[in-house]
Amino acid sequence: MLSQADNELLTRVGPGTPCGELLRRYWHPMAGAGELNAEQPKKRIKILGEELVLFKDEKGDYGLVREHCSHRGTSLYYGFIEDGCIRCAYHGWLYDKTGRCVEQPFEPNPKFREHTAHRAYPVEKLGGLLFAYLGPAEKKPLVPRWDILAWKNGKRTILRQEVLNCNWLQAEENSVDIVHTYFLHVGTLRQRARMQKKRSLEGSRGDPPLGWRPGATDQVGFGRPFKKYGFQPFEWGIVKTWVYGGEKGSEGWGHPLVFPNMLRISAQLHWRVPIDDEHTEIFVVHFKLNEDGREIEEEDDPPVETMAPLVLPDGEHAMDTFFSHDKMAWETQGSIVDRSKEHLGESDRGIILFRKMLKEQIEIVQRGGEPRGLVRDPEKNKCIELAGWQNEDDLRTGSYWSDGIARKRSREEVLDERHEEFEVPYGAARPVRDLK
Repeated sequence: MLSQADNELLTRVGPGTPCGELLRRYWHPMAGAGELNAEQPKKRIKILGEELVLFKDEKGDYGLVREHCSHRGTSLYYGFIEDGCIRCAYHGWLYDKTGRCVEQPFEPNPKFREHTAHRAYPVEKLGGLLFAYLGPAEKKPLVPRWDILAWKNGKRTILRQEVLNCNWLQAEENSVDIVHTYFLHVGTLRQRARMQKKRSLEGSRGDPPLGWRPGATDQVGFGRPFKKYGFQPFEWGIVKTWVYGGEKGSEGWGHPLVFPNMLRISAQLHWRVPIDDEHTEIFVVHFKLNEDGREIEEEDDPPVETMAPLVLPDGEHAMDTFFSHDKMAWETQGSIVDRSKEHLGESDRGIILFRKMLKEQIEIVQRGGEPRGLVRDPEKNKCIELAGWQNEDDLRTGSYWSDGIARKRSREEVLDERHEEFEVPYGAARPVRDLK
């Protein structure tokens, strides 16, 4: 468990807060590039507790400025895009992309505007997403070219979940909670399938849960009996390990937590972006390899698909998809969970490791140092492989390796003396009948 002080330290993200200052050293996705166009060149953004306006100018360049005009606080979202700048609709103050006020139409003294410093942040486009950097300008790193964003021989799909009504840490900690899948996901779908079958036998009709096929996860994937689980720090965060039993038992590693607020699972990369202390935006980018492996020189900006609501009209969680299961688990902990009341066990060692890592990096920034995982070497940033930190079975296809899209790492390359592994006792998650 954490003390109340440490819980505050790790969860508060606004300007000037310790965790907020750490997170501001990284680039965060805030929108899909395809969301802005000539008809709709502006979008309200709230990220890390700051209310901003994102805009696209006539030349296709992007700006990100504080939403409220420095004159009298009117929203710049209703302003006008002019020659790469944004003009307030109230009194016409004009700001460029750096936040410099370049015009104040009703002020006779032209030097007055020199004292107006409007907050503005840089924007970069990569893989169809628009990223923002809210940290000190002199410490700005490169936008990491994660493999899924940099690969050219496939198609990207961008998904956005409905806003998560809880703190970002509750979602990100789930990235190193390897055992929750057995009951939360497979157990829930099994229960829904049994209920659906019962209703069918009683003469009622109904569709099976989304993504569910009878028996589909009983002996494969997350439905296999757990034998062991483990955790290992690696270059970009924390990687998980597992040993499954059953007829198709296997061992593997992958599903890494990418510090500070990402999850890589199979061919997907998830971002848990703090809106403020009690709300979180989740972006998911999925990559599908072209069948012929050919590269695409210029990719159109993929549309951002907003997932169907994960909460029913009556306020109940839908509980029919993995995403809705997770939303239930995270939101019902509370807007900011009280971690001083927890009882953590060995299966939570990944969470403990992540909290320790997060606190250490906060303290490094407080001392004026550079936190882990920043990218400054352009050569290294051509394509940062995360696929190689996952085993082949986890990627569900050999094409990533056979086509040379990623270098496969061996177990010996991934794991070292820091790897912790724990055995699951026989019981509900590892039936006694599982002797393999």
